[in-house]
Amino acid sequence: MFQGENAQSLFGVGLVLALCWLMSEDRRRFPWKLVAGALAVQALLVMALFGQPSVRQAVAFVSQGVEGLAAGSEAGASFVFGFLAGAPDHQPYPLSNRGALFVFAFRVLPVVLVVCALAALLWHWRILRWITQGFGLVFRRLFGLRGAPALATAATIFMGQIEGPIFIRNYLESLSRSELFLLIAVGMSCVSGSTMVAYVTILHDVLPNAAAHVLTASIISAPAGVALARIVVPRDPVVEAAGDVSPSGGKTYDSSVDAVMKGTLDGMQISFNMAATLIVFVALTALLNGLLAGLPAVGGRPQAGERAFGLLFSPLAWSLGVPWRDASAAGTLLGVKLVLTEFTAFIRLGATPAADLAPRTRVIMTYALCGYANIASVGINVAGYNVLAPHRRAEVIGLVWKAMAVGFLATCLAAAVVGAMPAALFG
Repeated sequence: MFQGENAQSLFGVGLVLALCWLMSEDRRRFPWKLVAGALAVQALLVMALFGQPSVRQAVAFVSQGVEGLAAGSEAGASFVFGFLAGAPDHQPYPLSNRGALFVFAFRVLPVVLVVCALAALLWHWRILRWITQGFGLVFRRLFGLRGAPALATAATIFMGQIEGPIFIRNYLESLSRSELFLLIAVGMSCVSGSTMVAYVTILHDVLPNAAAHVLTASIISAPAGVALARIVVPRDPVVEAAGDVSPSGGKTYDSSVDAVMKGTLDGMQISFNMAATLIVFVALTALLNGLLAGLPAVGGRPQAGERAFGLLFSPLAWSLGVPWRDASAAGTLLGVKLVLTEFTAFIRLGATPAADLAPRTRVIMTYALCGYANIASVGINVAGYNVLAPHRRAEVIGLVWKAMAVGFLATCLAAAVVGAMPAALFG
């Protein structure tokens, strides 16, 4: 049943669209049909994934598979790292704080390794390729994308913000400026399959049906990213009317064993980058907080970067459907996601006691945080596209910060759409 909190989330939908319109390079060309279609697709996907019994059972089956991946990864990590991987039956001493068993390096990074290897194997077996092509067809038909951007957008949902465009590398130089911006923005709106499983691992104990929510979040953020990107950098009718481009190629492997080995090596690089990025950005934030602590207290509380985030993003968090009593904490999570990466934000969300956040807030924030839009991704995209499309480096640098803002707002739009749905749908 529609309630006041649902209307609150609808206000958030309008706020996100208004912010993107203000950033638009041509405010007279607002893609009304595309935006309405994207919102409808998001709402229908959420209703189908959580409301239709048959689809819900399929999602539950996928969720069990995700949890199985996490359990298998834990078994492999426990074999290598022993009790450090967190298995309770391997602990050589009495436990006084079970929460201390969650060590990021030994619980999350091994998941990334396993999923990257599995994704490479499924790609070699053409299973993931068929799924990606199916999603690509949907993006072509519903959102009017040409073949290459449609496939890259679909691949991004499963493979990641740089891995997706790799599949159309030969076409990147010929894409319109709007299509290039769209790829960067959608890449920051979604997360890869490997990190999806990692987020489920982090939220498993604090969010019921965590796997279904994380999977849905990444899928519905893609149409949100497409719509918002087209608002900010409108479609180029001259270039894009010149004809479709049919992508081909992509990653190839010599055998199943080769796919597993190369996927593992890719996972090692991703895991190393994650760990290094988190160390650096968390350290820089700690240094900033140390400097702010020397300033006079305000309201009896010391200054800190997290407190500034809470004040800055509280109105936005409230507009997504978060109760006002949770708005400061939710705003802090949004700021942490933007500056310290979504991994840090998810870790903080997972560590927040159940009594400190309403269940509705926890669900909405899962969707709002599920995307790569953060400062670290700006550098990742500049470096990645410098290799993939070196002649368009200047364009990428000029677009990437605006794409980060669109990616951030796309996850907020997904969260607001979910907040506008009846609460009974997720029961």
